[in-house]
Amino acid sequence: MNIMPESGILTLLMGATLAVKLVMIFLALMSIWSWTIIFFKFFTIGSARKKVIMGYDQFMDSEDLTSGLKALGAKEQSPLARVSTLAVQEFRLLEKADVSRDRKRLLVKDTLRRVLKQGISKEMRSLTRNLPFLATCANAAPFIGLFGTVWGIMHSFHSIGQAQSAALATVAPGISEALIATAIGLLVAIPATIFYNYFLGKLNEVESGMVDFAGAFLNRAEREIAWASKGEKY
Repeated sequence: MNIMPESGILTLLMGATLAVKLVMIFLALMSIWSWTIIFFKFFTIGSARKKVIMGYDQFMDSEDLTSGLKALGAKEQSPLARVSTLAVQEFRLLEKADVSRDRKRLLVKDTLRRVLKQGISKEMRSLTRNLPFLATCANAAPFIGLFGTVWGIMHSFHSIGQAQSAALATVAPGISEALIATAIGLLVAIPATIFYNYFLGKLNEVESGMVDFAGAFLNRAEREIAWASKGEKY
């Protein structure tokens, strides 16, 4: 099988119509930005997943709520540390509330659940930022490339009419440069699709870990309030 030499591809690109060149430039910019997102998210989401898994295990291995929070505090920039910080701040405010113990237990259950949910949502918004662009590339890039292809083929047929010849040598260059636009569109869309789905799977693991942590944190906080109301030391 003969493969078109690089010089031949460059010649076709340079000889393409202005519209096709603009399409290729646009696709190139989409590719650069999508790969930037891919590399950045590969490290940030991977790091967050690792910290969530390790942090949750350390929290569950801790004897009480205080030691569990200290273990999370040692993990700088951990999503669980940030979520727990919000929960602890609200928990300390509830401790100072001038209400009965029974009422305080209800406040802990309802208020902390909302605070933990808000903290998890904030972390997920941060982790999913810019990911929709990958989905846009996956869906739009092939059609953008197809637009360049259609435009190039239209130009080829126009050249046929002007040359009054349907010889292959007349139409082949125009059709070739047009098909390159579709190929570039696919080269942009395929990696974006693969990594978008990959990141979604990892983000589901991160969110599940944070939800599990929120449940464990809430259970320990409720027990601390219950034991304190009985005069027991947590």
